[in-house]
Amino acid sequence: MVPTQSYKAKSPINWKNSEAYELFVGRWSRLAGREFLKWLAPVPGIRWLDIGCGTGALSQSILQLTEPNLVKGIDLSENFIQYCREKVAGQNASFDVGDALALPVETGSFDAAVSGLVLNFLPQSERALSEMKRVVRPGGMIAVYVWDYAGKMQLLRHFWNAAVALDPTAYDLDEGRRFSNCKPDLLKEQFNKAGLGNVKVAPIDVWTEFKNFEDYWRPFLGGQGPAPSYTASLDAKQRAALRDRIQAGLPSAVDGTIPLIARAWAVCGIR
Repeated sequence: MVPTQSYKAKSPINWKNSEAYELFVGRWSRLAGREFLKWLAPVPGIRWLDIGCGTGALSQSILQLTEPNLVKGIDLSENFIQYCREKVAGQNASFDVGDALALPVETGSFDAAVSGLVLNFLPQSERALSEMKRVVRPGGMIAVYVWDYAGKMQLLRHFWNAAVALDPTAYDLDEGRRFSNCKPDLLKEQFNKAGLGNVKVAPIDVWTEFKNFEDYWRPFLGGQGPAPSYTASLDAKQRAALRDRIQAGLPSAVDGTIPLIARAWAVCGIR
């Protein structure tokens, strides 16, 4: 199954549709974000900067779980920022359009800078970490989490394993291959190189249980992110072949549900 046009030319990665993003990965990011915050165990009353806040999954969890002084979310997508302003913003939360590589905030103005599922997508992750370090006060915290694309982010592993089996050109699009830095040793090394102290790494596992195969497959038709963008590049026959191959390889419980694990790697350091 080889697409008639190249993936890059026909269907660039899209991060604009808030509702489709929520259905695809936002709902699982929320679960991972809550476990991430439990692992960080922050003190109450601190100032948080959420970089690449997307639809506000992590910001909302910070507001619900940590009793923050304030939360500020930054994202390049105007659509996502508008979504956050409508769904998440409150008395001590605000959201603005901004670049992770040139954060529009003052040096040392936050106690914690965090980012969920973003670091691997940034063209200069070292610069992004440098910016996170800049905006945090001395002794403040920098922490991120990213999916374990090559391992136990199972909903994507089943997708790309099937896609590559049918279409060898999908090999270089597989997030497990593209984001090879999403591994604990490499994440720790990157934080150490950024000059952060007390660096620690941990796995975060959440259940992604789907009601049935349609519940699993429908988010891949929303065009948000690499895998749905690849699906959008296929014609109807190719898409059906991919659908069938994935369905044949997925585990299924007696009641028809599809129980999968989504693992993220979390890493934290101190300025």
